Amino acid sequence: MSTLIAKTVTKTRRSFATHWYAWAMVLPVVVVLAVLVGYPLGRGIYLSFTDANEANIGRVIGDFEVPASYRFVGLDNYWHILSGQEGSFYPRLTWTVIWTASCVFLHYTIGLGLAMLLNRQIRGRSLYRVLLILPWAVPAFVAAFAWKLMYNTDNGVLNALLSKIGIGAVDWLGDPTIQKLSVIAVNTWLGVPFMMVAILGGLQSIPRELHEAAEMDGASAWQRFWNVTVPGLRPVSSTIILLGTIWTFNMFPIIYLVIGQAGGTESEILVTYAYRLAFQGVRDYAGSASYGIVILSLLLVFSVFYRRMLSRQEVAK
Repeated sequence: MSTLIAKTVTKTRRSFATHWYAWAMVLPVVVVLAVLVGYPLGRGIYLSFTDANEANIGRVIGDFEVPASYRFVGLDNYWHILSGQEGSFYPRLTWTVIWTASCVFLHYTIGLGLAMLLNRQIRGRSLYRVLLILPWAVPAFVAAFAWKLMYNTDNGVLNALLSKIGIGAVDWLGDPTIQKLSVIAVNTWLGVPFMMVAILGGLQSIPRELHEAAEMDGASAWQRFWNVTVPGLRPVSSTIILLGTIWTFNMFPIIYLVIGQAGGTESEILVTYAYRLAFQGVRDYAGSASYGIVILSLLLVFSVFYRRMLSRQEVAK
């Protein structure tokens, strides 16, 4: 063991002596990541093994310093979550998975369709590209509040349009099922432009000669799409689907800002519930940290499984 450590230290020293300039360029980034990511993550992991809450956390009140009195509880928080004792983890996990899968599917399919349209030689193509990218340029919290106004039961634009065609007002943000459909619609509107731009770049990287050769061989439009376009988009698709899944799984602002406090708990995803534990009511810092680590673990497992599945598909071909 000592020999291995000595070899590692020696190799690191040689690398630093040879590539000192690269180390110097990377060092600021490493420091920033350590401060902004490493410390909060380490602190969260530590708190997840304690019973820290608003009552026993250390704090300063005026001139008096109240010492922390929380204690180490081991894996109790994780057992409380994963064993179902809490009673809310698995229903929220199910809705979070449905929310993520629905949004990513709509993002990709709609983005693919729009990208294929914009990849053609059509009049006004540049204008259409700008207009379709606009939702991506709008900050998420601005879009959330705008959609919340449109969903307003009494004065919203959507119910005003429905009333003009003789349909009664819909309680977009009151009914639990309609709530879920409403936030999926908002997140789809926000997420499609990114997918469209990424897929459009992938389409333009596919050599036109492949399509022309397939057309000369008598391949139909569907056959050209399935046998030329889809394989050509695989590198781009695998990356953006993974990124889209991670982003949507943790999409806090849409759920929290559109539904708000009146939405109850049925439409909460895991990350919004973790926030509520830490910042609302009796603040349960340990429970919130445990939820955060569980979310991180789920995404890590999914990422590893997804990349391995893609690697096996590539090897099989």
